[in-house]
Amino acid sequence: MGLLQRVGLVFARKWVGGTTVEEAVKEAHRLNREGEKVIFNYLGEDLTDISKVEKNTGVYISLLEKIGREKAKANIAVKPTQLGLCISYKSFISNYEGIVKAASKHGIFVWLDMEDHQYINDTLTAYLATLKKYKNIGICIQSKLRRSYSDIKRLVPNGAVVRLVKGAYKNHGNLTFNSKEEVDKNYKKCMHYLFSHSKYFMIATHDDKLINQAIEFQSKFNSKMVFGMLKGIRPKLALQLVKEHHDVYIYVPFGEDWMEYSLRRLKEKEHSMLILRSIFQG
Repeated sequence: MGLLQRVGLVFARKWVGGTTVEEAVKEAHRLNREGEKVIFNYLGEDLTDISKVEKNTGVYISLLEKIGREKAKANIAVKPTQLGLCISYKSFISNYEGIVKAASKHGIFVWLDMEDHQYINDTLTAYLATLKKYKNIGICIQSKLRRSYSDIKRLVPNGAVVRLVKGAYKNHGNLTFNSKEEVDKNYKKCMHYLFSHSKYFMIATHDDKLINQAIEFQSKFNSKMVFGMLKGIRPKLALQLVKEHHDVYIYVPFGEDWMEYSLRRLKEKEHSMLILRSIFQG
């Protein structure tokens, strides 16, 4: 790693948990001491090289073993295209179920992240199939996608655990809501359904209005809601929510692909503003 990369990594450590499993779990312990729990994601996606897919799967297995051994309060999140979906559905679901099985032995929860629109059907199919065998799994749903409300109405009655996010992937015409107002409106609609029909779910957002709406809903419905936030984005708000006795999970990406992740976040208008705010707020 060159000097420029080393300097960049020091800067990026505000948003990533390092490059190795050891560094990541160390970061989990630090966040745990502050009262926050963790969701780990090993960076890397859109993989077409089977050796890299196998490496990613192995990293997750090692991570699960270390979390279990050190009793860190941490879960993991995996992406379909980092587990082989770009190669074949068979490769993806084999690796996904292998990770879920290993996680279940340690009592660790596994989130399946949602990626770009062309992967949605395979992602949902794999999740629902695996849910018939294991209960330690949840799925990410993006309010940016027009179909998401219908997907939630299909998932929840089948026992799905949903992590609701706005969505960081590209606009796709009629497939997505393409303004903040529309995305937020759909987020509220999906959130209300979760409070009304789901026993447990995650509200993952940094948006004050949506967070306040969730807290208001929580006072009216008999459901278990937890919050999710990205590492380094609005850390003071996360700690305030902990002080108010809310469960807060911090999404901590780690791995060698930290630069690509950081650049992608900076390109996203909403996240870039939050990142710039986090730089100056410490």
